[in-house]
Amino acid sequence: MIGKDFSILITTKNRVDELKITLEKCLPYIRDHGVSCIVYDDGSSDGTSKFVLENFPQVKLLINNSSKGYLYNRNVMLNSVNTKYAISLDDDSNFLSENVLFTIDDYFLKTDQCGLLALRIFWGENIPIKRTCNQKPHLVNGFVGCGHVWKMSAWHSIANYPEWFEFYGEETFAALQMFKNKWEIHYLPSVLIHHRVNMKARKNNTDYVSRQRQSLNSGWYLYFLCLPKRIILRKFSSSVWSQLKRKVFKGDIKATKAIGLAFFDLIKNSPKYFGGDFRLTSKEYLQFINLPDVETYWESNGK
Repeated sequence: MIGKDFSILITTKNRVDELKITLEKCLPYIRDHGVSCIVYDDGSSDGTSKFVLENFPQVKLLINNSSKGYLYNRNVMLNSVNTKYAISLDDDSNFLSENVLFTIDDYFLKTDQCGLLALRIFWGENIPIKRTCNQKPHLVNGFVGCGHVWKMSAWHSIANYPEWFEFYGEETFAALQMFKNKWEIHYLPSVLIHHRVNMKARKNNTDYVSRQRQSLNSGWYLYFLCLPKRIILRKFSSSVWSQLKRKVFKGDIKATKAIGLAFFDLIKNSPKYFGGDFRLTSKEYLQFINLPDVETYWESNGK
């Protein structure tokens, strides 16, 4: 049974209604194909764990009594997997394609150097009318957290996600380390993920400052942790100037606050930039930046 080679990994916190939809849509893979499923409840207070235990006994449930963070949970789940592949889904994501397991397994078998598959992702509350596309699989430079598949031998060849990044940047960190270890990331558009989010409402969320802060943090951390030393200051200065020009000088108070907090975090975490063997050589960096960008948002009326 092909499903025995797969695990589905989901981390969640206080989103039991979305998780219910996701698990219901995953149930045929778990029940009919033998796919393992791990749900990590990161300190929820909305009855998430009780719901999973009572309604999805097939699912392995991990629980933090208090939140330990998204990246901590992902590391624990990936390091506990004993299957050949691990599918990472957000608690508000699900497959729209057919024959998903066969498609993934077949592609990995035909491409030895591929260590991770970035899947095609549609972001929106409603299912797209058009689901097919004429894109072909190809090499890319990264992946998106809500829909990707690890070949576990590739995961075990690199360092864990850096938990001090908190929320953003871990995929780029992993992509850079995979590149250093001669693994490839491929975009597989034949597998479509529905990420059930309201993109317009997300822009008005109360966590705007926090997300902006973490987004800046992750980019700056990656400069100091992974880039060749000779270009760090140039990249960092360019990023800072861009933020000042586009946000601070235009009077964006929230963004200015986020930038100031990100500077504080950059200094606070500076001891962590040393000691790890994460830095690309100049040659590796040039090769990496010439890889095609991963497609983050698939437009159903597009390609």
